[in-house]
This record gives sequence, structure tokens and C-alpha cells, in this order.
Amino acid sequence: MKIRTLSLVDWRSYAQMSVSFDDGLTAIIGENGHGKTNLIEAIGWMAGLGSFRGAPDDALVRDGTDAAVARVTVEGDDGREQLIEVEIQRAGRNRVQVNRQRLRRTGDLVGVLQATVFSPDDLALVKGGPTLRRGWLDTAVASRHPRNLVLRSNVERALKQRNALLRGVHGRLDADAAFTLDVWDAKLAEAGDQLLAARVELLAEMATTLAGAYDAVAQKAADVTANYQASWEGSLADTLASRRELDVRRGITTVGPHRDEILLKIGGLPARTHASQGEQRSLALALRLAADGVVRAAGIAEPVLLLDDVFSELDPNRATALLDALPPGQHILTTAAELPPKARPDQIIRVHHGAVAPQIL
Repeated sequence: MKIRTLSLVDWRSYAQMSVSFDDGLTAIIGENGHGKTNLIEAIGWMAGLGSFRGAPDDALVRDGTDAAVARVTVEGDDGREQLIEVEIQRAGRNRVQVNRQRLRRTGDLVGVLQATVFSPDDLALVKGGPTLRRGWLDTAVASRHPRNLVLRSNVERALKQRNALLRGVHGRLDADAAFTLDVWDAKLAEAGDQLLAARVELLAEMATTLAGAYDAVAQKAADVTANYQASWEGSLADTLASRRELDVRRGITTVGPHRDEILLKIGGLPARTHASQGEQRSLALALRLAADGVVRAAGIAEPVLLLDDVFSELDPNRATALLDALPPGQHILTTAAELPPKARPDQIIRVHHGAVAPQIL
């Protein structure tokens, strides 16, 4: 899969911008704050239905305007091109089109463009809380099987409704509320058990890839594991029933996929608390490479790799090791510093105060 063109209108700092991408490695170079990341953020939004920087959609709309528009031409592995168009509304529903046909649901865009994003914030996958690790895994689950996006949506919807009901009863559950709670318990249990199975299956599938990626980036062998720790045993329906009194009293759902953890270990010790900064950074990169690897291994697509200023956080040896570990395909990276010596870009794009200019090599 390859990105051929990107056009932006009123997206972040860009009033209007168009650029074409070559095969191989493209380096987007410019000073910090000049708009480099905004370019790959637009591509990443189309792949993941959100900003990889964690920004809300309305933050993508340029100041003084009502909507931001991004258009990307994607060439599939079969050579067929598709035009993706996204209109982000400051207020109201977003609009998405593929080949000029409007999609009924934004979620239907998942899988049309496959991309793997690396950013300096990825260190939080190792050092941060379990929410970030669950998000990383769920993104990989949806990329591996786009239909699994529905599972996560069903869990989130049932969980939202269940929690609203629990808060509303104020510790007292009458017959009507109990009946409604039964309904949301059933929906959460069904989707939750399925999401658990998909998460566990994918972690097992990427175990070897994760270990190999870590060894390559860290340039040393280590026993690296990622194990799933569910917040319940057996069926979720039975656990929800046994926890009902507690949940009613606390006004919140205390068990489910939203309470699960992915335990990351290096050499048998928790990476979050016992690994060095360099080991943690190598593991964060390995997590991204492993998620990318399972998509490639499934033969779904060859994802575009988007690397946002990752080399600024790496020492020269790890930067070289990461370049060596990158799978073949199209790579688009941003940097404010000099490229690692081993980087051999096929295309350089200069960004200066929002002006984009390809450089002739």
C-alpha cells in the first residue's frame, strides 16, 4: 500500500496544501512548530479514525474556519487507486467519502488505508497506564480484522449505558432498573467475551515477532513477553452477576475489558518499573513493529509506515537499528534534526512556516 497524494484544506496550520509522495523513504524536514507532523497526522487519521496525538477532532480545524478537509490517494498492493476524502466538522458529524461515495458510517473507513504510526509519545505504551496499552492492542486487533472494530464499539456503547444506569440508581436498584441492567449486562458480556478472545489471540500471534523486533532494535537478545491479564475468569456474564451488588453500590462497572492489562516484561521483570529508559524505548518501538508485522503476515495489506520525529529520541545505534528493522514498503518520516547516517531518502520535502516544497535530489 502506498500514499500517492495528500491535499489539505483548513487542516491545522494549512489553509491549502497539496503534495505527492514517491515510493520508498520520504523525509519531511523542517523546524519544530512549522507543520511537519500535521501532514502525517492527516494520513494517520484516515487509518485510525483519530489523531495519533490524542487531539480531539475540532482541534484539527484551522482557526476561524468551520471544517477541515483532507484528501488522500491510496494505491493498493494490487495497483488499484482509491480516493479517500474526510471532512472534519468543528460542530456536527464528520463526512467521509471513498471514490466519491459517502460512507454511511465513519467506521467503514477502517482497512481502506493501513498505516503504522511511530511517535516519541510511544514510550508511554511502556511507562504509562493500561488504557494506552489496551488502545494499542485494540488498534492492532481492528487492523488485523477490521470487523473487530465493531466489537470495541459494542463494548464501549454497552459500558457507557451500564455506567449511566448505575450512576442514576444512586445505590438502589428497583425492578425496572434491574430489568434494564440485565439487558446491558447481556450486551456487555457478549461483546466483552469476544473482544477478550480477539485480544488474547492477537497477543499470542505476535509473540515471536515482538521478541524478534526488540532484539533487533535493542541490538541484544532478551526474554520479552506481553501477557494478557483479564479482570475476570470464566464468563463475563457470570462475573457481572456476582459483582452486581458492588457495582450498584459504587455506581460504576468494576469488571470488563476496560479493566484489563497487558503485562510487558523484559527478562522476567516488569518493563514499566524495572527496565532502563533505553530498554523501554526499544520495547515501545518493538510493540509498533510487532503490530505492523501481524497485518503484513495476514496478507491484508502492506501498511505505510509513518515515523514522527522518532529519531530525535534515539541514540545513533538505536536509530540505525530501527532503520534496519523497518519492513519493506513506503516510509514517511518527519524530523527537525539531521537524518541518521544510514537513512537514504528517495524524496525530501521541506516544510517552512506551513509552506511545503519537495526538494530535488
